[in-house]
Amino acid sequence: MKALIFAAGLGERMRPLTEHTPKPLLRAGGKPLIAWHLERLAALGVREVVVNLSWLAERFPQALGEGQAFGLRIRYSREGEAPLETGGGMLHALPLLGEAPFIAINGDIWSDYDLARLPAEPEGDAHLVLVDNPPHHPQGDFLLHDDGRVTDRQTTSPALTFAGIGVYRPRLLSDWKPVIGERPGADLQPPRFPLAPLLRAAMARGAATGEHHRGRWTDVGTPQRLQELEAALGT
Repeated sequence: MKALIFAAGLGERMRPLTEHTPKPLLRAGGKPLIAWHLERLAALGVREVVVNLSWLAERFPQALGEGQAFGLRIRYSREGEAPLETGGGMLHALPLLGEAPFIAINGDIWSDYDLARLPAEPEGDAHLVLVDNPPHHPQGDFLLHDDGRVTDRQTTSPALTFAGIGVYRPRLLSDWKPVIGERPGADLQPPRFPLAPLLRAAMARGAATGEHHRGRWTDVGTPQRLQELEAALGT
């Protein structure tokens, strides 16, 4: 199984820290955030990881090389000056990921989730890891049902937050244009669009499953949250 790490974001909420360092390369617990993912993927047995790049793209090869230090082969999916968002970034990386299901992880999170729990063959087109809602996102994203199905959030039901960890089949993106429609950026080459509408479309046809991770998880979206993670990791 291959893996994709989303690392192309501009990190605007993390400035000034991200003016010269991409957010996934910010350090927590003595190592860059992305290094935690690379080490855990290598421990799982993944040998090839695709990292998508945009903001300060040249910093990643400088810091990570081709992955030898992690026992991996890292390939870079370069998106240019403007990030393609999660959906466009995943679509752009598909030629490097192949035709089999793959893991995708947001480069700016930290979690103690055991990646070995992820299914190598998801039942549908996506399998998502969900977590309890953090204070900055109290409404959550999706509903997790007793049978493992994931559906879109409803105002009357308690939802969970998407952790930025999942397994996807490439066919999730095979018919993306009708789902995305005329959203700005969708007509560019390569196209720019979010992944969330495709996930909701998969949920609507019963093709998304998930699980609830009750352990540690942090969306490292602000300098304060990075400081809190540093404190939690004892550094």
